[in-house]
Amino acid sequence: MEEQTFNPNKAEMPRNSEIRRSARYALKGNWTQAVLATLVFSLITAAAGSIPFAGLLVVCPLQFGFMICFLRLVRGEDSSEMVGDQFSVFNRYGRVLGTSLLMALYILLWCLLFIVPGIVKSYAYAMTPYVMNDRPDLDADDCIHESRMMMKGYKWKLFCLDLSFIGWAILCIFTLGIGLLWLQPYIEASHAKFYEELKARRA
Repeated sequence: MEEQTFNPNKAEMPRNSEIRRSARYALKGNWTQAVLATLVFSLITAAAGSIPFAGLLVVCPLQFGFMICFLRLVRGEDSSEMVGDQFSVFNRYGRVLGTSLLMALYILLWCLLFIVPGIVKSYAYAMTPYVMNDRPDLDADDCIHESRMMMKGYKWKLFCLDLSFIGWAILCIFTLGIGLLWLQPYIEASHAKFYEELKARRA
């Protein structure tokens, strides 16, 4: 695989506040579909959690599909069928499952050393689903490698982006978790926008 890096001479990444603003703009007019997609995803995740191995065989690939829905959203693509679109990854189930399992295995192995390295690696691999979607020519290991290259120098920034949602997450507790149906789309759209900004800085 051809080695690609980021060009530090290109424009700096937007501030996290600007990334969140772009995410909100993308969600404008699409909140109903985003919330319904989140509800369906949450219900399936909760149900699968009670079935052995279902989390690996169903939830992991579905997580990829859920993320790709929001990538399409921030790209301005048709998002009128987000509830169903998240299942589109099952058309390429083998590749998606293999990539998600390999990523989970790598993170687990790092966590066996210490928790912190596992967390760091989870951020290094965070762009893998998006890479897998955009680069059908890459195998699972190459998708993970590409994510690692993209996230060099940006893991802390993504961590801070996640940290900025803590206040909203605390407020969701007072809604008995219902508020998460709106918070999760906000987070996913922000992550997808983060990827788009990284991708734009490819050398």
